[in-house]
Amino acid sequence: MSGFLRIPPFHRSVPVLARACRDAAPAFPVPESERQALAARICRERVGGGFWAPDPGRGRPVLVVLSRTGRARPRFTSLLNQVLAAHAARDVMLVRRGPNGLAAGLARRLGIAHAPWKSDPHALLDGVARVYADSVGDIVRLAALRGLPVVLPAPEGGQEEPFLPADVLADILDRTDYVSPFTGSPIPCAEAITLLADWRRTIMVNRQIGACLGMSRWKRQRIADFLATVPGAPPFIQDFRAGMRGAMAVWATRLPPGLEEKAREARTPLWRVEDGFVRSIGLGSALMPPSSITIDTRGIYYDPARESDLEHILATAGFDPALRARAGRLVDSLVRLGISKYGAGPAAGMGESWDTGGRRTILVPGQVADDQSVRCGGGRIGGNLELLQTVRRHNPDAFIVYRPHPDVEATHRAGHMDDSVVMQLADRIDRGGAILDTIARVDEVHTLTSLAGFEALMRGRRVVTYGVPFYAGWGLTVDMGDVPARRTRHLSLEELVAGVLILFPRYLDPVTRLPCGPEVLIDRLQTPDLWRPTPWMRALAAQTALRKAWARVRATRAS
Repeated sequence: MSGFLRIPPFHRSVPVLARACRDAAPAFPVPESERQALAARICRERVGGGFWAPDPGRGRPVLVVLSRTGRARPRFTSLLNQVLAAHAARDVMLVRRGPNGLAAGLARRLGIAHAPWKSDPHALLDGVARVYADSVGDIVRLAALRGLPVVLPAPEGGQEEPFLPADVLADILDRTDYVSPFTGSPIPCAEAITLLADWRRTIMVNRQIGACLGMSRWKRQRIADFLATVPGAPPFIQDFRAGMRGAMAVWATRLPPGLEEKAREARTPLWRVEDGFVRSIGLGSALMPPSSITIDTRGIYYDPARESDLEHILATAGFDPALRARAGRLVDSLVRLGISKYGAGPAAGMGESWDTGGRRTILVPGQVADDQSVRCGGGRIGGNLELLQTVRRHNPDAFIVYRPHPDVEATHRAGHMDDSVVMQLADRIDRGGAILDTIARVDEVHTLTSLAGFEALMRGRRVVTYGVPFYAGWGLTVDMGDVPARRTRHLSLEELVAGVLILFPRYLDPVTRLPCGPEVLIDRLQTPDLWRPTPWMRALAAQTALRKAWARVRATRAS
């Protein structure tokens, strides 16, 4: 790591964010009129220095920072004598580089407070009125940006000079270039601050998690990256432990029976984790790790029985013009690049023509019969056959295209229907290629709770819902299901997309393993080599498929 604004050590090989200017001027010079605003933003967002370190607790009005070691001992002894001559010992806190025991022992002898060297510098400075230091470091720079008086030792034979915000700004704005950790391209300092602020918020939320439960072994490393606490990540456990501190993050579809009751009795919050809406190239059932997840502290987005974090965002968030514009650009990218939850690529073309006879064309996407979104949000319709029957009953003259779910087609999940049954209700069965190509060819999408309905909205198609998906009830769909009365807000498409794809999920760059925005993941989806299954993944996927196929055979024989 290097530079005052630097990336938290999420893992051992994090890239560099800041580097000394190679040229006389930085790549993105900051006008004088904007410099103070950047300084204020660094303080407000609490970034810069080792901001990911633990909070040391209650501070003191006077902070003494000793960062030099070895031969500098006479110098800091003189500084401490100067401080104690001017201030009461009870008002002084010491933070010293080196072994924590030595610093604590020195503080005890002097009768002053002590904080570990590896402490959040912003927390150290909260409530501080004056800083003494033996040299310029991160804490001194932050103190100067806050406008605190900073006392440094005078050079031999010289006069003490105050260390001012302008000195810090000259360092971080005039002598430092910033580069995107994802692309290596130069970025403005303001963008670097935005990245750091996002990472700080992620780390602070992750520290509220005490343990993870129900996470498959093959995805644990990826989940650990998502939930990094810097250093480390919450532990993975096999069963509920009463008395644990913090929330328990549980994979939503692997929630053990009785866990909710146990957690409620122990007053342990349950946070449900699921795949995100732009996930990867490849299926989770084929053991492709997710590059996007959702974490829900209230419920889960596919269960309308209670408000979820996503529903809360859509109902209450303020969507300012910049966020709506960002969402609009995101929609343009997703549509142009042909990106859906499990794949990416431009449209493959229309393929075989359909003789619709000029009729209105409806796509009915199949779903996994035992999927939680169907169980929780399907309402009065129980599965694919009943959905097809209902769509045909309401649309007797339409040309209906049925699209089996990819997990069902790959024999990973339940919900298969014989073609002969489907063709009694539909005019065509659509297999192969991207579902987005099919959406582009139809007038409407009729669905229970499928994500295809959301993807169709982004592509300007009329969407009719028969269950209660997360995107129903906001004024953008025709809703035949029992949408909760609490969904009263009308959203624009850009606002819906901002909530669903920007504010709610988490994304992880598969190259740097750093938290990122959806735009970075969309860019990575254009590189197929990043998503090639390993031999181990292929072997495990084949083993899983065979085990599930054998289980279905046994179930058929038993019936």
